[in-house]
Amino acid sequence: MPRIQPIRRENTAGQLAVTLDAVKAKVGMLPNLLATLANSESGLNAYLSLSEALAGGRLTAAQREVIALAIGQANKCQYCLSAHTLISKGAGLSEPAIQAARAGRGESALDSALAGLAVKLVNQRGQLSDADVAGARSAGVDDGLIVEVIAHVALNTLTNYTNHVAATDIDFPVVPL
Repeated sequence: MPRIQPIRRENTAGQLAVTLDAVKAKVGMLPNLLATLANSESGLNAYLSLSEALAGGRLTAAQREVIALAIGQANKCQYCLSAHTLISKGAGLSEPAIQAARAGRGESALDSALAGLAVKLVNQRGQLSDADVAGARSAGVDDGLIVEVIAHVALNTLTNYTNHVAATDIDFPVVPL
């Protein structure tokens, strides 16, 4: 049972109702995570704004999913692993690619470097060594991509931690940790 109850759309009005309707129209449902974030309209809007901004970044949809899976596994977030496993299939990831991402690897050197960088950022609390940065750069991760990965770590940590604290009910096909 959730510790933070998701907001029910029928109990909302004003701009929050408009935002929740827009999410449902775009996604086809109102995921429990977003309904939980809706307890703070500014928290929900922050998530949606950052997510939309990052969707327009240099990383492909598949690369964003590789990173989300790597971070979700590093943070042991079953909700996000379940959601991103489904989403990543839509982004073209195969089952072996999904498992590799969860292990902090990708199918290409660049994808492996991106996933590995994200996991190091999570596990090392952002404290990367010169060797960590040089290793990412040697695989083609330039300064812009480093910053973009940091932003994805922030976005995914927001959702992972929200799910941990809220004990969000998983409304996607459940995958084991």
